[in-house]
Amino acid sequence: MIKKSIHEINKKIEDGSVNVVTAEEMVAIVEDLGVEGAAKEVDVVTTGTFGAMCSSGLMLNLGHSEPPIKIQKVWFNNVEAYSGLAAVDAYLGAAQISDTRGIQYGGAHVIEDLLRGKEINVHATSYGTDCYPRKVLDTTLTLEDLNEAILLNPRNAYQKYAAATNSSKRILNTYMGELLPNFGNVTYSGAGVLSPLSNDPNYETIGTGTRIFLGGHRAML
Repeated sequence: MIKKSIHEINKKIEDGSVNVVTAEEMVAIVEDLGVEGAAKEVDVVTTGTFGAMCSSGLMLNLGHSEPPIKIQKVWFNNVEAYSGLAAVDAYLGAAQISDTRGIQYGGAHVIEDLLRGKEINVHATSYGTDCYPRKVLDTTLTLEDLNEAILLNPRNAYQKYAAATNSSKRILNTYMGELLPNFGNVTYSGAGVLSPLSNDPNYETIGTGTRIFLGGHRAML
């Protein structure tokens, strides 16, 4: 078996000659070159994927208006965010639904629109104070206009998620998708080959304290 030391791989990273592939790509490489050939060809195999789920959201700071406002309630594209923080801070939950479009549009869609560089509408109200006299704010903004925008994902470290089926006689609309009656289908969620934990079922590499890259930054499990 081809062996490569961490030192050798780090040198390749430094000089730019390192060959990095995803776990998904590695499957095809092994099928094409075999285990020995793949080990010789590839230096680093990355795993991991991302999808917003319950509890995910965006902590943001709008910056101050003129005159300033102490936001009591705020909506982004008619999706209400929690504003009981500081004067112009808010937390937009991914699962919050639109006041006007219901479940067809919500917090996750607003976050996606911001990431795509789209302009979103902001409506905020306040009781007004001497320091913050403005009582209503209506404006538009993009991601670039925000002082801060921090994604929070407290429940994204799942190995595998639930599977769901439906034993009743009617269609059920669930957060796991549309479930057909009489066990007509099963829906499930999982990253498959991209799951770090599924690739290490005996926890030989991954465990408490393992160093990882998360969103391009160093983190620790």
